[in-house]
Amino acid sequence: MLTDSGATAVAVRRPGEVAAVDALVIPGGESTTMWKLAHAFDLVDPLRERLAAGMPALGTCAGMIMLADRIEGGTRDQQTLGGLDVVVRRNAFGRQVDSFEGDLAFVGFDRPFHALFIRAPWVDKAGEHVEVLATVTTGPAVGKIVAVRQDNVMATSFHPEITRDDRVHRYFVDLVRHA
Repeated sequence: MLTDSGATAVAVRRPGEVAAVDALVIPGGESTTMWKLAHAFDLVDPLRERLAAGMPALGTCAGMIMLADRIEGGTRDQQTLGGLDVVVRRNAFGRQVDSFEGDLAFVGFDRPFHALFIRAPWVDKAGEHVEVLATVTTGPAVGKIVAVRQDNVMATSFHPEITRDDRVHRYFVDLVRHA
């Protein structure tokens, strides 16, 4: 989806590769494992430094957790890279069997975005400089924040990469171009 949106995507696995990219996408996965791997591969400090210096980033699902300044429901030793003045609740929608999909009104999109939530987090609190891009509009979680942006950093609690709709990725690529 990034390539289709006009970007060149490369894998980042080493500290030197962090310096070579214009932006970063942190995908879904298991956030505690991602934290351990970032630490094991000495990526934490380079990523934190680049994010603090304004490097654009997009986090989806576990990536949202990694970019949050604070976590609820994380493991005792779990930390984040930071970048978003939010409190994110891990596995907020429940377990794997509670995964679901639904349409969201996304700021700037002319039609709803069909989102897929898999053991997804949500934002409990957003700082005053955080723009809420989407909230849940139906069901028991109505009103929960599921997409945010602060300056050059944005995150979704859903997985836009597993849909055929590239609007979230295009939004991010445009954000990078204007950074």
